[in-house]
Amino acid sequence: MKNILLLVHDDQGQEARLQVALDLTRAFGGHLSCLDVTILPALVGDYYGGATGGAMLLAEESDRETRNKAAIEARLAHEDVSWDWQDVTGDVASSVIDAASLADLIVLNRRLDDASYPDMRAIASRIVMHARKPVVAVPETRKHFAFNRAMIAWDGKASCAATLRASIPLLALADTVEIFMVRDGSEQTGAEEAAKYLSRHDIRASIHVIDDVSQPADQLIADECTAWRADYVVMGAYNHGRMMEAFGGVTKRLLASAKVPLVLGH
Repeated sequence: MKNILLLVHDDQGQEARLQVALDLTRAFGGHLSCLDVTILPALVGDYYGGATGGAMLLAEESDRETRNKAAIEARLAHEDVSWDWQDVTGDVASSVIDAASLADLIVLNRRLDDASYPDMRAIASRIVMHARKPVVAVPETRKHFAFNRAMIAWDGKASCAATLRASIPLLALADTVEIFMVRDGSEQTGAEEAAKYLSRHDIRASIHVIDDVSQPADQLIADECTAWRADYVVMGAYNHGRMMEAFGGVTKRLLASAKVPLVLGH
């Protein structure tokens, strides 16, 4: 995980993204690629004076990002990481997906609690689905990334297995790893096999398997996170089955409510 792609945009989640991206880049001895997205106005119709109003909104957004770039670059000049910068104008999700071909890890927010635009939960969902790279979705109040206690929300599906494999460098930095699984009979690979796989990478993981169909899977994951004091959760996104429902359920609810960073893959 040497190539960390960071979404840069002047919104209330930017500081959390930046701090987490810096922590990850330092931990891996990697390179930070900053993608500064000037967002095209969502509405440029009659309410905004048509094309003229849209041009004014875009100019304001561009000016804001120009000032933002100057501020962030000034800070990065004093950080002990290698970095570069790319400016783009367009839709956030498409811009990140286009830039992610050589990224090992993408840093986003899980959502922005007090802002409806940009809709970071929808952005994160789309990027997870199409970038095919692990996404670290962080709470907007996060000030750092803690590496010590890693929880794997295991459902035994291909998406989760792929995310696990891609996250080996991150999991190797943990002091303690737990594989948490809600067994429903639909899993393709058991938690024991996942633990054996990790052991071959010198990662020792404990296993906690429960049989509980009375509560939503996202609530079970959240409860285990709290009880086990997880620093972050590794999980496959948008799978069928009990642990990860397709398009909507568990993944989107965790993006809305998770208190710790989510490392998501598809």
